[in-house]
Amino acid sequence: MAASKPFLDAVKDRRTLYKLAKESTISDARIEELVEQAILHVPSSFNSQSTRLVVLLKKDHEKVWDFTRESLAAVLPEEQKEHSLGRLDGFHAAYGTILFFEDPAPIKKLQSQMPAYADKFLAWSDHTSAMHQYMLWTALEAEGLGCNLQHYNPLADAKIQSEWNINPEWSLKAQLVFGKPEGGPAEKTFEPVEKRVFVYGK
Repeated sequence: MAASKPFLDAVKDRRTLYKLAKESTISDARIEELVEQAILHVPSSFNSQSTRLVVLLKKDHEKVWDFTRESLAAVLPEEQKEHSLGRLDGFHAAYGTILFFEDPAPIKKLQSQMPAYADKFLAWSDHTSAMHQYMLWTALEAEGLGCNLQHYNPLADAKIQSEWNINPEWSLKAQLVFGKPEGGPAEKTFEPVEKRVFVYGK
């Protein structure tokens, strides 16, 4: 099944969408296929292949946001609870969440093999995770889904790792929430391209 729009159109259309329905525009099998393609083909520094992806759909998706809500409610001041916990209701109402982890084992191995770059590998691991996040956000957009990227770690990390038998050594980096869009994005403004792109030799 081909993506529903050309790549550059998906790049342009990829936006943060918060109003998401508990529906999907594509099958669960197609979601799994996209995630597998990301894990196989998104690059990583020195081919570390350190990214680990966990896909939560339907009731499992709801559960991760229940855990997050419980953990956040326990630490928030009372005056902040209504606004902050209300945001979580929107994530809970979506169809699925992809959890982005980084496994430190291959990173530590590279650090020992290349000590001259040892202090760089953690940053490069974050870059690797970010590329997986962007690829999947754009790929899901191309299939008609809306997404928003969250960073509610490490609030519920222990509960998440226990519930889905995830290696406790893995580091949770982000959560990509997705579902069928029910509203459009906020207006986006752009800084002038000539202030940000410089080309020489043409």
